Amino acid sequence: MGISSERAQAPHRRDHRIDALRGVALLMMCIDHIPQNWLNRFTMRNIGFADAAEVFVLLAGYASWLAYGRAFAKKPVVAVLARIGRRCWQLYVFQIVMVVVCIATIRIWRHFWPVPVDFLEPELAHGLDSVWRVLSLVALPGNLNILPLYIVLLLGFAPLYALLRGVGTPVVLGLSAAVWLGVNYDPRLNFPNWLDPDGWYFDPLAWQFLFVLGVCAARVAGQHDGSLPRSRLLAALCMLYLMFSAVQSFPWIDWGFADLRPVVMAVPDKMILSPWRLVDVLALFYLVQSSPRATVWASTRPGQLMALFGRHSLEIFTAGTLVDLYGRLVLTSFGTGWMMQVAVNVAGFYVLLAVARVKERQRVAARQARAAMPDTVPARAPLCRG
Repeated sequence: MGISSERAQAPHRRDHRIDALRGVALLMMCIDHIPQNWLNRFTMRNIGFADAAEVFVLLAGYASWLAYGRAFAKKPVVAVLARIGRRCWQLYVFQIVMVVVCIATIRIWRHFWPVPVDFLEPELAHGLDSVWRVLSLVALPGNLNILPLYIVLLLGFAPLYALLRGVGTPVVLGLSAAVWLGVNYDPRLNFPNWLDPDGWYFDPLAWQFLFVLGVCAARVAGQHDGSLPRSRLLAALCMLYLMFSAVQSFPWIDWGFADLRPVVMAVPDKMILSPWRLVDVLALFYLVQSSPRATVWASTRPGQLMALFGRHSLEIFTAGTLVDLYGRLVLTSFGTGWMMQVAVNVAGFYVLLAVARVKERQRVAARQARAAMPDTVPARAPLCRG
């Protein structure tokens, strides 16, 4: 899609499906990261090969095009690169804050209640000599590894945009797919992680393909009024695959049922983004982003609540990570009975809701302030285009 066609489009409306889907993913990630939480029996990881992490990264690519890809056609390149740089720095700061809070909390908690060793890597639990490795993202603790992936992918957005403009979408998708296939063939192709000999839990060389697919989906949707073109045949195939994925992935034995899985297969590898997981999240995303019903649902009160979470994804993800930490500590130290389950989940949800409402008020106030400012700068559109 060329610059001229992008400029000719009507003003873009915010797509609440994207925000709502991202909000659902964030909520599921929060639930899934508390192993003792009974609610995680009902998240998408139990009814499909993929889980909320794949949704998060796919939507990160989609949102990156909306935030930065379209901006390259309207603003100076340097200004857009500065925005990307500021966002990466913000992600890095939030990552370091989470690491510091998690390490400090666990080390202090251990003075009062026993904490299993799997709450923190031994290298971080028994000393601070390796802090510099954490600061340089050479060491990624468990459950704190998705923001570094996002930083790497976002740093590559400008070169990706240049390739899309230079060689076209099919070539870019082909190159990205080739790298992903190479990693699936040889999982040793990964970024080093001092805390894990296998490398980054989310291998950036594999997961970049999902990010690129999100970027390309946003470009296609931009040509069709914000939705992916609807094909009944493709939608039917997606539904059939998701049904197979649900039956194959459901924990039949854990729930006390007979094993109804149609085939015997290993759990699809998450680190290298197995094809089973990739197709699963793409099928789900296509059904949502091509469906008018999803648009209607996103406008309902539950949909708007999820969209509220999704609009402030970084803050909600960070708050959710800390909720996970304290939820795990509380359930481990004081039991996993139903009263504790209710207390942890209700308290966690209201923490996330409070964070989302504060950020939303700040967003609305900032927008109103910008609207009230007089436009005193003369337009210089032809000279400001990147």
